[in-house]
Amino acid sequence: MTSVPMEAGYNAGEFIMAGAYTTYLVQSFAGTQAVAVALPIAFLVAGAMGLVLERLLIRRFYGRPLDTLLLTWGVSLILQQLAIDLFGAPNVQVSAPHWLRGGFQVADVSISYNRLFIMALAAAGVVGIWLYLTRLAAGRRMRAVMQNRQLAAVSGVATDRVDQLTFFIGSGFAGLAGVALTLFALAMVVLLPAAVAVLLGLLVFRQRVRGAYFAVLSQALAAAFVILLVGQQGLTGGTNGLTNIQFFFGLDLYDEADQRIVYLIAVGALAVSFLLAWQLKESRLGRLLVAIRDGEDRVRYLGYDPAVVKTVAYAFSAALAGIGGALFVPVVGIISPAELGIVPSLAMLIGVAIGGRYSLVGAVAGALLYNYAETSLSEAWPSGWKYLVGALFIAVMVWAPRGLAGLLASVRSSVRLRRSA
Repeated sequence: MTSVPMEAGYNAGEFIMAGAYTTYLVQSFAGTQAVAVALPIAFLVAGAMGLVLERLLIRRFYGRPLDTLLLTWGVSLILQQLAIDLFGAPNVQVSAPHWLRGGFQVADVSISYNRLFIMALAAAGVVGIWLYLTRLAAGRRMRAVMQNRQLAAVSGVATDRVDQLTFFIGSGFAGLAGVALTLFALAMVVLLPAAVAVLLGLLVFRQRVRGAYFAVLSQALAAAFVILLVGQQGLTGGTNGLTNIQFFFGLDLYDEADQRIVYLIAVGALAVSFLLAWQLKESRLGRLLVAIRDGEDRVRYLGYDPAVVKTVAYAFSAALAGIGGALFVPVVGIISPAELGIVPSLAMLIGVAIGGRYSLVGAVAGALLYNYAETSLSEAWPSGWKYLVGALFIAVMVWAPRGLAGLLASVRSSVRLRRSA
């Protein structure tokens, strides 16, 4: 059984954002010295958000970590767009109070007071959680639910209440991180992704990573890779990326006839990729992949090495992604780090989820549908486009987890049963 804290962390970024904007609002009304006031308010605001999210959506998906991850990504899109609508796209200014400005020197190393405050806040949070989990009855109940939910339930522990409290506390601490983030934002842009990458490398790479954990790791690596590209400004153009790409294998990308040829090449590559994926699916390797998806441990007991099989599949998917990236540049005419991070990955994932994760035709149809809707609806409804995407994603995960393809298959099965009856 997946533990609650893992699921609670899927929207940690949005709870951090809530804490940061809470600090901004508190300072707007009470001045720059009100950081101490912002801390408990941010904890309560983020905690309440986590509690509402758990009650309305997450509790439906306990024991299904990958579906929970996909669901919370849809929630992330809605919360991000909501923040943009409420506070605007530009960054808002949050100032450190006077008692956190400045610093001191230790062996030619400058240490700022706000950095020390963040360290002290983190240490206090760790100690507080440790005391809660080891010294209080509520904390011991939380540990029992995390370690063995069924046994805790039959022992009389109200697991539902423990879930609510866990989400509230975890989301509240994310809100506190948002307060700290406003005090040291520029450094955290570099330090936070680096720390996450180090932790993932130490804790996950040597383990049997799968499911939601692999999805989280993939997104962390994507974020780290974007940072690497931005740092290589001389080669990649930094945040602006590479522009004014005019030629593609002798084709003039500014000529309409050559543009049509590039589009036809992209369509042909899609068709070939689809046929290759279909052949792989129908092969022995494809059947083995389905078996690993449904029961990896059982496949391992039969003498197969799932790591080798998944590596082959991952290499194949990476090759297809490389082809897609190579064709994306001449079609669009520009490539920038904004097209490589977590958000574009989510966009592709949303398209696949809408069309159907268990169907090649559904995945292709969902991707085409999503991109068409993004192009047409985002122009007609720019401020509400992400609301629609997030809501559609949540609706699909809740009521049609197999996507439109699965929904169509269910309808066909119902029709056949009625005819046979």
